[in-house]
Amino acid sequence: MRHTISVLVENKFGVLTRVTGLFSGRGYNIDTLNVGPTHDPSLSRMTIVTRGDDATVEQICKQLNKLVDVMKVTAFPAGGYIDRELVLVKVAADTQSRAEVAQMAELFRAKIIDVQPKSLTIELTGSESKIEKFLMLVRDFGIVELTRTGQVALPRD
Repeated sequence: MRHTISVLVENKFGVLTRVTGLFSGRGYNIDTLNVGPTHDPSLSRMTIVTRGDDATVEQICKQLNKLVDVMKVTAFPAGGYIDRELVLVKVAADTQSRAEVAQMAELFRAKIIDVQPKSLTIELTGSESKIEKFLMLVRDFGIVELTRTGQVALPRD
């Protein structure tokens, strides 16, 4: 089962290494990891998506809370948070398929951010399922390159 964990940490050198070291040292895998500053320049928020049962995630949270630079750990309950991901995807598109790819991007409220003779680069934000559906549809045209940010999340409360 996938779990999303938010970790508020002090914005200091080495904190990321300690957090990821905790995961690797105990054999936990990280599906996605996103780190960025918050409204307070002294703090950063890590959004970690991992797999495991409830007991495993509870153990991860307890161990994260023991780290010195960790201020707050929140394991989001299913449906208790808002999440988004950003993907940039370069899709093969010649003059004949360009309009169809552009129409598909428009249906998903994506933006075409670069046009080249043999490709379109598209920016899409949304839930993981929305992004997966879009990628499944454009795969037939040919994905030249792809990068994803990983999930960012905030609680609904």
